[in-house]
Amino acid sequence: MVSLLVVEDDQLIASSLSRGLRGSGYEVVVVSSVAEAMGAFESADLVLCDLGLPDGDGLDLIATMARQRPSLPIVALTARAEEADVVAGLATGAVDYVVKPFRLAELQARIAAQLRQFNTGSSRRMCIGDLIVDTDSRRVFVAGEEVELRPREFDLLARLAVDAGRVVSREVLMHDVWDEHWWGSTKTLDVHLNGIRRKLGEEPGTPSRITAIRGVGYRLEP
Repeated sequence: MVSLLVVEDDQLIASSLSRGLRGSGYEVVVVSSVAEAMGAFESADLVLCDLGLPDGDGLDLIATMARQRPSLPIVALTARAEEADVVAGLATGAVDYVVKPFRLAELQARIAAQLRQFNTGSSRRMCIGDLIVDTDSRRVFVAGEEVELRPREFDLLARLAVDAGRVVSREVLMHDVWDEHWWGSTKTLDVHLNGIRRKLGEEPGTPSRITAIRGVGYRLEP
């Protein structure tokens, strides 16, 4: 289930949002301060963040969350409607800016759009936890740091990212990443995956983002 973090100190707005979003099938966590948000945003799939908070500026909070989790979509939710405020919100790391009062249906549409962009295989920028695979620029980031992959390694990781959470068979990987006429040993697949794991900072014997399913294929853990 998709988890939304709502950072809002107005209890009436927070309660209304929580009911509406839960009714749409989201898991919703509501906090009312910067301190609480800093303890909760790591497990969120998307954040709705008010800018006027009792213990700090929402813009600073957005900047911190965006810096620590570049793959996290953050929607600024505020009564500040001036153009300068909108620009400031987007400049700090928010991906969208919704001005109060707003219609729940509009907000839900914006949430769905951001989740599609950031978290689905059809996106050009696929985000799986702290891992970002950008197929337009052919760049990979882990926790905000760029990882250098060879072309075939990138293609293999991107193919797994398209079906993150699902097992992709060895045959499909060889067909899609190499070509349908490949007649060599599939051992090359294992070699490339070991190289990817190493470059992602994983040590042998430690938990990996890429799980091998014996006799079947591989799964990129979401």
